[in-house]
Amino acid sequence: MSAGFLTPDWAPAFQAVPRSAFLPDLMWPFDMATARSVAVSRANDPDGWLRYADSDAPIVTQWDDGEHSGTDPGQVSTSSASMPSVVFSMLRDLDVRAGHTVLEIGTGTGWNAALLAHRLGAENVVTVEVDESVATTARAILERFGTPVRVVHGDGSQGCPGAAPYDRIIATCGLRSIPFAWVRQSRPRGVIVAPWGTHYSNGDAVARLVVADDRHSASGAFTGPVEFMKLRSQRLPPVVHTEYVPGSVADGDESSTTITEAQFLTRQFSPQRFALSLLVPHCRHLVADKDAGARPVWFYGLTDRSWACVQFRDGAAARVWQSGPRRLWNEAEAACRWWEERGRPGFGRFGLTVDGDGERAWLDAPDNPVPVRQVM
Repeated sequence: MSAGFLTPDWAPAFQAVPRSAFLPDLMWPFDMATARSVAVSRANDPDGWLRYADSDAPIVTQWDDGEHSGTDPGQVSTSSASMPSVVFSMLRDLDVRAGHTVLEIGTGTGWNAALLAHRLGAENVVTVEVDESVATTARAILERFGTPVRVVHGDGSQGCPGAAPYDRIIATCGLRSIPFAWVRQSRPRGVIVAPWGTHYSNGDAVARLVVADDRHSASGAFTGPVEFMKLRSQRLPPVVHTEYVPGSVADGDESSTTITEAQFLTRQFSPQRFALSLLVPHCRHLVADKDAGARPVWFYGLTDRSWACVQFRDGAAARVWQSGPRRLWNEAEAACRWWEERGRPGFGRFGLTVDGDGERAWLDAPDNPVPVRQVM
């Protein structure tokens, strides 16, 4: 299930530390065939439970910040066990060596921390979990498994200064801003591996940052696309459509576009979508279901009430409506052209620099920043 991601140095840990040892009796794997989460109980379906535990599928272990009850999926997944292929690709990026100390942000089930402890020793791993119940459960499982990693209940955005500095920091949650505290808590030339993205969508890309010798910045390229549950302190509430469009789209300024649905709505984890997420800042992008040959795509400004809607229709030019200080569809069109004109760059050509002034995405080199529009 981890073919192509499980490197030889991690194979012994994978054999010794099975994901199944860290999963709850009731869990909600994401069924790839139906694209939905399904409840699986070890008591009622032990074979199915084990099959999912050993599969390369993400598994939800908590809904709605622990307020959920029952077997049906909740509203928002808030803790999980990641796909093993993703776990091992990020551990590969982390590049740990004997004697390294590691800070993990987002304990979850504890499996990732146990894998690190198997390589480095439990005394060299600290993991931080924002949810007290999740932290308590993971701590007990890690101790029972024989890997008594230090589990800290707290806000991972603050890191864990008491045990700093760290050779490596890894986040198992999606970031919309990488805390500078992590840079300051790293050793010179330390490595930070974290899923990062913008509020444009739920998609992330794994940033592999190397900390500068003076620890005043960290910089590095993205290694590939992922999607993680977001750091709780950086989660956005759902967009309320009627707060932007109280009436009809016809109230906006109407135009059209020659961009087709196939050109704009590329696959979920495409580099084009990632480029748009960088170039259309402070914006939430939502794709509606297709109905009678028509598909609306919405853009909502996050600093004002600007909005845009492009409606793609089979066999006809797409219509566009926009309202507010920003012309969000115009920004999206320009972002598409920018990506095309630069040779359709993939994830590996993009990178990120983090310092005390914030963070900057770049293309090919840190001195070539992505031209992000300033939004007040």
